[in-house]
Amino acid sequence: MSRIVVTTLGTLGDLHPMIAIALELRRRGHDVVFVTHQVYQSKLEALNFEFHPMRPDFTAMNDPQEMARMMDLKTGQEYMVRQWATPSLREMYTDLLNVAKGAGFIFSGEGVIATPLVAEKLGMRWASSAMVPMSFFSVYDPPVLAPFPALARLYKLGPVVNRGVLNFAKWVSNSWADPIRQLRQELGLLPIHTNPFLEDKFSPYLVVALFSSIFGQPQPDWAKNTVVAGFTFYNGTQPGAELAPELQQFLDDGEPPIVFTLGSAAVMNAGNFYQESLDAVKQLNRRAVLLMGNNSSLKNLPANVLAVNYVPYSQIFPRACAIVHQGGIGSTAQALRAGSPTLVMPYSHDQPDNAARLQRLGTSRTISRNRYSASRVAKELRELLENSSYAANAKAIAQIVRAEDGVGTACDAIEKQL
Repeated sequence: MSRIVVTTLGTLGDLHPMIAIALELRRRGHDVVFVTHQVYQSKLEALNFEFHPMRPDFTAMNDPQEMARMMDLKTGQEYMVRQWATPSLREMYTDLLNVAKGAGFIFSGEGVIATPLVAEKLGMRWASSAMVPMSFFSVYDPPVLAPFPALARLYKLGPVVNRGVLNFAKWVSNSWADPIRQLRQELGLLPIHTNPFLEDKFSPYLVVALFSSIFGQPQPDWAKNTVVAGFTFYNGTQPGAELAPELQQFLDDGEPPIVFTLGSAAVMNAGNFYQESLDAVKQLNRRAVLLMGNNSSLKNLPANVLAVNYVPYSQIFPRACAIVHQGGIGSTAQALRAGSPTLVMPYSHDQPDNAARLQRLGTSRTISRNRYSASRVAKELRELLENSSYAANAKAIAQIVRAEDGVGTACDAIEKQL
């Protein structure tokens, strides 16, 4: 059996799919070690994984102002790359190299920009994960670019125009990769002439797409060594785990509620989301559960609204009549599996593209952050709940997602590389 390094950066939406795969690889007899943010050490060691910290740490999980900069619609992507990731590239490389020296394989999240350098330096085989379809930057299935959402209107003109739009994005971000090019030169690695954030960023051995083909279908310009595994789910709870008594009682006492959540990152920069959501629920006279994280509780909640810090999505989403969320891939995957229609308020990064894909599936509607007011939310939710096609589409797609074995398919593909 092999010693496998699993490495990732980012939110719980990035970590949890990797945990699901790591647990199965360990069950199959492999020695799995995690290299990721220090903030996740206790979570991973509680699962009895060997843990090694990797810089930069994800301090934004406890810093609302830092999270706001990372989640900014226009500048969040550039900030994360130029002000957070690449300034720590050398430390990231060193931290990963020191662990990888004693291993036989690396399974990497695409945000770990040091992985290709480490693998090349050590002559190791490795695999990339792709959490979302937009990772492939396909001209045949072009992404909604968070800083330039209006450019998506040009996509209907076809691949030639799409290629021009995407080449513009590559040009805009090309200089972001200068620290990578510099470190490659210092390490004696071959120079690269493309943009490693958008081109040739994946492993030459294996790319595992950790989403359903119903959400993102393979395209002619995807990496040829891509395996579409399906979503992989980890919730941190044991099968059959019970809900808190207060929540269980609330759910049992009435109609399915609307569930409002901002995931694990955007919740740090909630703004007026929860107050406007509460006011919308009052207008609709609907039951609701607000998953508020560490945000201050709202005052004078009516009896038909319950506010809690956190509930595993696998336990609460199937009980919802609709889900309002930020469009992160973790929330998106869980909502698709639950079979509930959704209203998405995207922040940045992949979220606008995820929202557009859900809307094309006919399971969801989208509202922008700057238009998130009680009256508009009530209007969107009324359409979502009264038009039966949304619920019907959501239930049909849930059957497809549940039938997939994302973890098993991913692990089978990885084992073929060992």
